[in-house]
Amino acid sequence: MKHVEECKTDCQPPIYVDVMTVEKLQKSLENVLDPLGFEVHPFKIGWYNEKVQTSFHLSYHEDTVAFCVISIPSMFEKAFKPYVQSLKVLGSRDPLDDCVGKQYQRLKESLPEHRIVTIQDYELHPNRRPKILVQTVGHVSGGAYYYQRSDMKQDPWGQKKIFGVSIHPRYGGWFAFRGVLIFPDIRSSDLPKREPPNVIQTDEALRDLLEKFNDHWQDNSYRDCIKVEDRYSVEQVEYFGTLPAERGKLLGLSTEKTTDEKNDRFH
Repeated sequence: MKHVEECKTDCQPPIYVDVMTVEKLQKSLENVLDPLGFEVHPFKIGWYNEKVQTSFHLSYHEDTVAFCVISIPSMFEKAFKPYVQSLKVLGSRDPLDDCVGKQYQRLKESLPEHRIVTIQDYELHPNRRPKILVQTVGHVSGGAYYYQRSDMKQDPWGQKKIFGVSIHPRYGGWFAFRGVLIFPDIRSSDLPKREPPNVIQTDEALRDLLEKFNDHWQDNSYRDCIKVEDRYSVEQVEYFGTLPAERGKLLGLSTEKTTDEKNDRFH
């Protein structure tokens, strides 16, 4: 099913580009985001829409180019802490969301020739439905493998609800999805699809991973399901393990308003 996006501002007609042009675009994004501890992985909107229910479809042409954004452990020191140090008052639920939004704004300013639509990982529609299923995006972009119970050859859980979990080939579970960057005016018919590295090779290892994630996620043991290159610092683990309403105090900031008391298990 093809989707055609509506342009509500003055826009150039969409153009088809070759793979080299997409690679150059990716390099431009990386020049801004890499030094701050982010990765970007290209995908086509059609790849995502094929994997999700119709209610989650993104309303863009199937060949529209987009990028999955991932934060790696170094983001906390390189981007988040400098951002926090610039604040006097914590004015939102979580300054990390604002920090990522600020980087997206910088990105748009650095690429004025492109129209960029951003969706952050936490954004919801008015009916509380997520605007983007980031684990699916991570998988179709090749950034991180989304492991689910359907990957098991023998399912041992019966009627028990089992949530899936994404694993990065270099950082295991020590990473987070930060949303997507969509380029409505850029399309590609021949962008090669890169499969995410499958780093969990056996049913035994997959069962261990899914059970640790579902039953013991708070101890972070699932994040070390593979040998990792880097992991969250003690300070970072403490921050993400603190209720959003209490994070301002942890950062030494006064708080204007908090709207969400939920602990975020997926950072």
